Amino acid sequence: MRIIIYTGKGGVGKTSVAAATAVRLADEGYKTLILSTDAAHSLSDSFDVQIGYKTTRIRERLWGLEVDSLRETEKYWGAVQKWFSNLMSWAQLDDLSTAEILAFPGMEELFSLMEIQQQAKSGQYDAIIVDCAPTGETLRLLSFPDLLNWWLEKIFPHERRLLKVVRPVAKIVTGGFELPDDQVMSSIGAFVEELKELKKIISDPKMTSVRIVINPEKMVIAEARRSFTYLNISGFNTDAIIINRVIPDEAGSGYWSTWREIQMKYEKEIHESFRPLPILKIPMMESEVCGLSMLKRIGEMAFKNYNAASVLHLGRIQEVRKEEGHYILELTVPFVHKEQLELSQKGDELTIQAGPYKHKLILPRSLLSRPISKARFINQKLIITFEDTGTSFQREDERDG
Repeated sequence: MRIIIYTGKGGVGKTSVAAATAVRLADEGYKTLILSTDAAHSLSDSFDVQIGYKTTRIRERLWGLEVDSLRETEKYWGAVQKWFSNLMSWAQLDDLSTAEILAFPGMEELFSLMEIQQQAKSGQYDAIIVDCAPTGETLRLLSFPDLLNWWLEKIFPHERRLLKVVRPVAKIVTGGFELPDDQVMSSIGAFVEELKELKKIISDPKMTSVRIVINPEKMVIAEARRSFTYLNISGFNTDAIIINRVIPDEAGSGYWSTWREIQMKYEKEIHESFRPLPILKIPMMESEVCGLSMLKRIGEMAFKNYNAASVLHLGRIQEVRKEEGHYILELTVPFVHKEQLELSQKGDELTIQAGPYKHKLILPRSLLSRPISKARFINQKLIITFEDTGTSFQREDERDG
């Protein structure tokens, strides 16, 4: 089983790249499912084939599915929604739109992502390609199981027993208000367990990879850096960056010459920011990317030097951990010497200068208010220590003389 998740800023061509990958894998003999968890589905437009919430055969060895978030919400959260609806009726809040407030922010996206687990467990496919919502931060929601696990194991059983005792009394005292019953509590518990299983599947770097699609533009690159940082911190393996809509050299004259120069500058920045991840390039096509023939061309161009199904890079380039009260940021910085390294921090952006190369990343919130106190370079890894209190930064070789 191979799962490849595509994400990126809205409008970068993420759906086209995901669809092209699915076509490529089907051509190589893999039974492939491409599913969209984005609320604004566009798979049907990309393939020029009607695809809905039921699995649709697109061609030989290729199926598509556009996840219906409302149906998934009802499946996983139906009992909870019914209880909330009864609560609002008891509170005489029927004039409010119950559909809009019964699912917490981000919940519909999570319910859509649950389809990955269901399809993976089915064993029907060799590969699942996911056209994810337009930001890597959607995957950060999958850290919820880590937060909820303690509550589920330590508090949840006691709450259920307490509710059994209090429920009859509460109904009398409140004049009809009913506390959540066993069905509601079981629904919550089952959902958390399913979510934990999903996290396990997509955190397995040998099974699942995330690929970030970007355009050579300033704001898109900045968003990609943020997504990359959070994906690493959350434990997901990003195995490639795909630059889409690159103006080809033959078009770089006249009107397009200035744009080509701008893109070349940002291409260099992309390589500096995401090295050593593989950087795949797709040129801007001469016509609209729509239909199987165009998607096949895109797949051939993107993966001409790679096997689309392979794990193109294995190993977290960035990792944040806590040791003895200090936060440690560990970065892989290959092919440089210690003397070449320089650090600078501006707001939430950390820049690592390694000889002629720069590596820029967006710091997680947990590190923003913490100054750098020490940096070491060991076995091609830059290990940066952040302190709780203000201290001046020194490289370890300077402190040791």
